Amino acid sequence: MAVVTLEHVRKHPKVKTFITKANEYLKVIGFTEHGFRHTELVARVARKILLELAYSEREAELAAIAGYLHDIGNVICRPDHDKSGALIALSILEELGMPYEEIADVIVAIGNHDEQQGMAVNSVSAALILADKSDVHRGRVRNPDFSTFDIHDRVNYAVKESVLNINAEERVITLELKIDTRISQVMEYFEIFLSRMIMCRRAASFLDARFGLVINGAVLL
Repeated sequence: MAVVTLEHVRKHPKVKTFITKANEYLKVIGFTEHGFRHTELVARVARKILLELAYSEREAELAAIAGYLHDIGNVICRPDHDKSGALIALSILEELGMPYEEIADVIVAIGNHDEQQGMAVNSVSAALILADKSDVHRGRVRNPDFSTFDIHDRVNYAVKESVLNINAEERVITLELKIDTRISQVMEYFEIFLSRMIMCRRAASFLDARFGLVINGAVLL
């Protein structure tokens, strides 16, 4: 068995091809960006969350790997991409020689990252959920025609800045957003992302932390 790192995963030919193709397919059906910008960000933030909350470096590395691979299932189909992604990740990590105990921690995180059915079941999954759901920003919108924006496009485009702050001493994880309310009202954010915020609160609780939400300087959670 091998000590598999994020760098090994990045270099795997399946990973490069499947993430590229998945992002292309999602663009065709009108979804926001799910390419390497998103995967790199989620991997980096998931690792940071566990390191700052004093989890082990290996757990943090597994969270980074899960973050990098979490949306790879979109190469098959958007519905149930969490489950198909977990199976694709299983085959990739087996090929790389990762121990099965670690593979299990990664694939359960990937299989539980979607807000429709997923939940935090270990530290890796909790970090992945928080990192993934905090990536809300106008840079993810790929529709060039503002007049045809649906509510998801509008809310994402309205977010000018998105930062996930971690207060390790008080164990508080806070998502801070700056929203242009001329484009989208704060209530619209809650209309489409309430389930994600509930998921983040539960994920933070799994890490013995509290989740907070601040929009335009106002504390909402």
